[in-house]
Amino acid sequence: MDISTIETAANAAGIASSYISASGQPVQIAASARQKILDALQTSPATSESFLPPVCVFRQGELPRILLQKAVPDTCHWRLQPEQGKPLRGTLSHGFLTLPEELPLGYHTLCLLQGRKVIAESRVIMAPKRCYEPEAIRQGKKIWGACVQLYTLRSDENWGIGDFADLKQMLTELATYGADFIGLNPLHALYPASPDSASPYSPSSRRWLNIIYIAVHKLPDFQLSSAAQLWWQTPQIQQQLQALRDHDQVDYAQVTALKLTGLKLAYHYFATLPDDTPRVTEFEQFRKQQGESLQQQATYDALHVHLKQQDANAWGWPAWPAEYQQWQSPALEQFRKEQAEEIRFYAWLQWLAQGQLQECQQTAREHGMLIGLYRDLAVGVTEGGTETWCDRELYCLKAAVGAPPDILGPLGQNWGLPPMSPQVMIARGYQPFIDLIRANMTHCGALRIDHVMGLLRLWWVPQGDTAVDGAFVSYPVDDLLAILSLESQRQQCMVIGEDLGTVPDEIVAKLRDNGVYSYKVFYFERAPDSGFYSPRDYPAQAMTTLSTHDMPTLYGYWQADDLTLGQQLGLYPDAEVLAGLYADREHAKQRMLDSLHSLHSLPDEYGRQAHGMVMNPILNRGIHYHVAMTNSALLGLQPEDWLNMQAPVNVPGTTHEIYPNWRRKLSCSLHAMFHNPEVTSLLTEIDRRRRQLSY
Repeated sequence: MDISTIETAANAAGIASSYISASGQPVQIAASARQKILDALQTSPATSESFLPPVCVFRQGELPRILLQKAVPDTCHWRLQPEQGKPLRGTLSHGFLTLPEELPLGYHTLCLLQGRKVIAESRVIMAPKRCYEPEAIRQGKKIWGACVQLYTLRSDENWGIGDFADLKQMLTELATYGADFIGLNPLHALYPASPDSASPYSPSSRRWLNIIYIAVHKLPDFQLSSAAQLWWQTPQIQQQLQALRDHDQVDYAQVTALKLTGLKLAYHYFATLPDDTPRVTEFEQFRKQQGESLQQQATYDALHVHLKQQDANAWGWPAWPAEYQQWQSPALEQFRKEQAEEIRFYAWLQWLAQGQLQECQQTAREHGMLIGLYRDLAVGVTEGGTETWCDRELYCLKAAVGAPPDILGPLGQNWGLPPMSPQVMIARGYQPFIDLIRANMTHCGALRIDHVMGLLRLWWVPQGDTAVDGAFVSYPVDDLLAILSLESQRQQCMVIGEDLGTVPDEIVAKLRDNGVYSYKVFYFERAPDSGFYSPRDYPAQAMTTLSTHDMPTLYGYWQADDLTLGQQLGLYPDAEVLAGLYADREHAKQRMLDSLHSLHSLPDEYGRQAHGMVMNPILNRGIHYHVAMTNSALLGLQPEDWLNMQAPVNVPGTTHEIYPNWRRKLSCSLHAMFHNPEVTSLLTEIDRRRRQLSY
């Protein structure tokens, strides 16, 4: 294929020919890179022969007018079946199809008919102008909450990892101090057969939950099973559980093994219950409602466990025997028949996880929290998980999502997550995106979208190449934001977009106009003169945090422990770059201290020279009090910073072998934390300051 042909095809597919780098310079994409991404793109079912586009998206107040894709016979007319109500009918005019202006919100089916024969069909989506926002926030209330990595929570009852019972306890405790939410790491399904694959941002499926968070000891069937209780109460098991609780890191292998043993014993009891038992009836209704998607997840987990027992290298479906690599295959059909009870068990685990998550959100609401749970949607799924196993057309397996080169990462980033094909999404009427958003807006009051820029474009890296050789591929941002707004309003779930890093101007306004809240990290909020913006100048339509899961704790930032650790791990081989980072940190600390003093967040007599100043309780509180005055509607704070912890939960660019990512726990139990006068007085003052700003 010659260069001009490549350019034409790449432009039509939305593959960028250039981009603006982090330093503000234009960078050209090589024709060879665009060719590889063209090859990676899945082709959607042909639509050029249809009279109608596969999907049409409109906003309230917009005239729903559709241009026909080719000439139709004069005898044609249209019929629209709304989600609810009677069909609407009309005729065509000059190659256009104009629907009623007051079309209700929702997903409607449009048919083009010649006589009684349907000759074309399309989905019509009518969406609101903005995402949902609680009335109190729209009226000016300033709320706060905790940003928690669920697995880090410690208690006297959990099995060595934070669980939904711990989350319920923390919601209750925080509500007494006026908090309105707990923000969580992604709860997406991971790999029961490979428990050490623990990154919540590299899931098997984003539509289902991580079963390791089930609080086994709280399950009725575990409590009523004599076999389960006998096993659980043996000294050996109790000793193992206590050792796992005492460990400062999550031992995923041991925790998963114990939980699956306990859950199997509980399921054996559940399986003996009569069919008309309410719990059994509810579970079977759940299975029926969730349909094939649940069946796929449960089958994947059961098959993965089965194959890993035979071959430790069966890490995911690409490493499975060929007869199991397709969702539809004779061998898989046979497996489903032979292992029906095992598959039912894994479906049961999803039901349990959904139920306990729902209980947590109910607890939050009962305690007066405005939002309750605030969930996190990862940017993609892994190559070898459930979603890619079941849908090869949707996921482009010859590419991965990542990030282009920047100052700190001259080789760019490859996250190993196959992207969705925008063409296939459109051809399917955006149903994959709708299903994804709905699943993640369940049982919560807010959803954070990681790397929200992905609604506009994603950096695709061709298989086998480095991230330097990638290119941006565009997505139908206006349509995706419209659907996000519709689902947000229906679920009464507000939306926060993680818009850190280099974000194109074109999406900033779109996010704001669509009611998507920005994401502000205090460390990054520096003015052109390198000073820190006053918290009172932050936008109201935003969520402000001190730090994130990918950044150092407050203590680590002030002491530059992240830079020291990065140097030890070999992340900064360029000594000049590292020296510049240390110098910038010293400068940032001084400007931060200046800002704290300027707004009287620290006592007047407190030191004013950052150099040589170590993190201490007064400085820690001063920074917390400072950000508590942010004008942003939401403020999220990390328990790690209340406890003045040093180690981060994740060091980007490292693996488990280099640094124990996603394993470090909090330094004390929930009971100890909420009985610590230093912590409770801090939370009381934060709440007072937030209330002072409200309305």
